[in-house]
Amino acid sequence: MTKIKKRILITGITGFAGSHMAEFLLKKKFEVYGTCRWRANRDNILHLNKKLKLIEADLLDPHSLDALMLEVRPEYIFHLAAQSFVPASWTSPAVTLETNVVGTANLFESVRRVQIDPIIQIACSSEEYGLVKEDEVPVKETNPLRPLSPYGVSKVAMDHLGYQYFKSYGMKIIRTRGFNHTGPRRGEVFVNSTFAKQIAEIEKGKKEPVIRVGNLEAKRDFTDVRDMVRAYYLAILKGEPGEVYNICSGKAWRIGDCLEMLLKMSKIRVKVKKDPARMRPSDIPILLGDNSKFVKKTGWKPEIPFKKTLRDLLDYWRKRV
Repeated sequence: MTKIKKRILITGITGFAGSHMAEFLLKKKFEVYGTCRWRANRDNILHLNKKLKLIEADLLDPHSLDALMLEVRPEYIFHLAAQSFVPASWTSPAVTLETNVVGTANLFESVRRVQIDPIIQIACSSEEYGLVKEDEVPVKETNPLRPLSPYGVSKVAMDHLGYQYFKSYGMKIIRTRGFNHTGPRRGEVFVNSTFAKQIAEIEKGKKEPVIRVGNLEAKRDFTDVRDMVRAYYLAILKGEPGEVYNICSGKAWRIGDCLEMLLKMSKIRVKVKKDPARMRPSDIPILLGDNSKFVKKTGWKPEIPFKKTLRDLLDYWRKRV
């Protein structure tokens, strides 16, 4: 008897994590569907296009979501679509809140209207913790949420919506609070990716030998995106609906040290200049997570060394600039 493939839906499939999620699930022989807007840049999934089933849908258009759910009737949903760039949330707070909060509510409502019962993983964020005090590191899931950006606020609301829909309607929603993740295909506005792109441009003589930076003293807990999407998958397989899990490496890297590591992978000599445009109105000095709850539940642990993550990211930009 032929085994029927599980039907999986990824929102935000054209994005950074979404494209890696699709790649991971296709290797596991799932039937992978993804939402995309007609104007979305599809470069991240061009190499997968023939294997994926892309459906035009917008989280802010409930009718398109209903049509999507009726067509796909997914057994698993990975909800990765978001306005995910923290600095942009200060420029456009209302857009960030609408996309991340209203979009999530629309997704949940569509699942209810169509009367399907998938397991849903929602990608929440370590930015929800915001202001973390010195005696609260590493951060556990029980830590107070003190978001310091409109993006962080939007993710707190999304997180709580997931809990509310689980309690109110018994929906099988698992919340993952991912800490910083990076790797190939990371958007150029994100810190390690902007460093890597600038280095690649300087190597090719397309840019003066000056690296422009923001706050180099901040410390962040980085996980390779390929480890992160594997964690999302394990969250759906082994996580407890209604629960929230930190996904992180458990090690914090100073941003300035990340830059040094990338520069050592190149032969260029550069000046480092602070760029006021790259400074945030309020920044979190350290984000370091405690992943013990998730590790105990799923057996997950990060496998890709951070140095390899940075090298793969730099090589990604070398091929593109």
